[in-house]
Amino acid sequence: MKSLPLLVNISRWVICITILSFSYASSCIASPVDTYVFENPTAKIRYQALVKELRCPKCQNQNLADSNSQIAVDLRDQVYTMINQGQADSEIVSFMVERYGDFVLYRPQVSSLTYILWYGPFILLVLGGLVMFLVLRKKPEQNQQLALTSEQQEKLQKFLKDN
Repeated sequence: MKSLPLLVNISRWVICITILSFSYASSCIASPVDTYVFENPTAKIRYQALVKELRCPKCQNQNLADSNSQIAVDLRDQVYTMINQGQADSEIVSFMVERYGDFVLYRPQVSSLTYILWYGPFILLVLGGLVMFLVLRKKPEQNQQLALTSEQQEKLQKFLKDN
C-alpha cells in the first residue's frame, strides 16, 4: 500500500516538470523585434539588404538580421542611423569593415588577402581532376601467365599428396 503515495508523488513531479519545461520553451521563442520607421520604401529596402549582407561579429554564422545578440542589435541601429544620415551603402559597408574587418562581409572583396578564399576551391578542383586523369590514364600492367617448371610441379604434387 505504500507504493500508491509514491506513485502520486512521481506523477506530481512529472506534471510540474512538464509545465516548467513548456513555460521555459515559450519564453525562449519570444524575442524582441526591431521596429524602424523609414522615410521612404527605398531606405527600408536598403536597410534590409545591408543587415542581410553584414555578418554578426559575435554569432559568426548569422547575419545581422537573424541575430539576437546585443552587438547585432547595436549594429542594426548603426545601419539605420547611417541610412537616415544619407550615407551610401558603400560607405556603411566600409565603416563596418574598417571597424570589424573583412569578417563582417559574407562575400569578402577580392584582394591579395582573399585570393585563396576565392580561387582555392577551383584550384583544388582542377588539381583533383588532374590527379584522377593521371591515375586513370596509367595502363594496368598485364598479368603474365607464369608456367611452373617441372621441378616446381613435382614439389607441388608432393605437397598436395602429403596434405
